[in-house]
Amino acid sequence: MDARLNLFGNPLLGTFLKHLNSAGKVISDSALPAATQELVKIRASQINGCGFCTDMHTKDAAKAGETSTRLNLVAVWREATVFTDAERAALELAEQGTRIADAAGGVTDEAWANAAKYYDEEQLAALVSIIAVINTYNRLNVIVQQPAGDYQPGQFG
Repeated sequence: MDARLNLFGNPLLGTFLKHLNSAGKVISDSALPAATQELVKIRASQINGCGFCTDMHTKDAAKAGETSTRLNLVAVWREATVFTDAERAALELAEQGTRIADAAGGVTDEAWANAAKYYDEEQLAALVSIIAVINTYNRLNVIVQQPAGDYQPGQFG
């Protein structure tokens, strides 16, 4: 399977991705726990059907020490006992922030208040930002049908 458009070779997309990657670096350097960042990226990518990002972030998380049990249960986090209450709040916010069109009003006050119990303002800003950034990556990859499966951790620097 080949992508419809070369995201990595097109000059305009190259410039766009450079800026998007810079935004991602700001988030990865934030106080939001790295494990939470990866869980959120994985869950949004699953919802959006982005095989490339799901492949990338599960591999990156595993390399960083995430367990296979937790990675295998991200899609069913509500029924799994392996996530903290803070992670659950982040996953709920990620789901609602990814499925904006599915609910009138977008993210509920309850989901926001729950996340705010566990994360300070900087971490909430990082959480909102990472949800926005991963959804952007997911949409790019889904639109161009970016193939999944060949990603190697650290491949992009």
